[in-house]
Amino acid sequence: MAKGNALQAVLDRAKVGGEPAPAPASPAEAPPARGTQGGRQGTKLIGGHFPPEISTQLRILAAEEETTVQRLLAEALDDLFVKKGRNRVGRGVV
Repeated sequence: MAKGNALQAVLDRAKVGGEPAPAPASPAEAPPARGTQGGRQGTKLIGGHFPPEISTQLRILAAEEETTVQRLLAEALDDLFVKKGRNRVGRGVV
């Protein structure tokens, strides 16, 4: 069922005296819009497509080292920049 149809069904039930219609969420209660999290302001997403095994290995390594995949990727990029004679830029990684 499409999302609009499900919402309409809830509204129709409320009209006939069934379950009450849900109150609209106020802007303060609404979850933050995607991509607007405070810790990510001033950053850019860098992505790539890799085999599932790489994702699994990264998550296992992050868990073993009690860190995040993002921090591991930042460390790897810093190592790459040093190897290529560039400045380290991984400071401030969330």
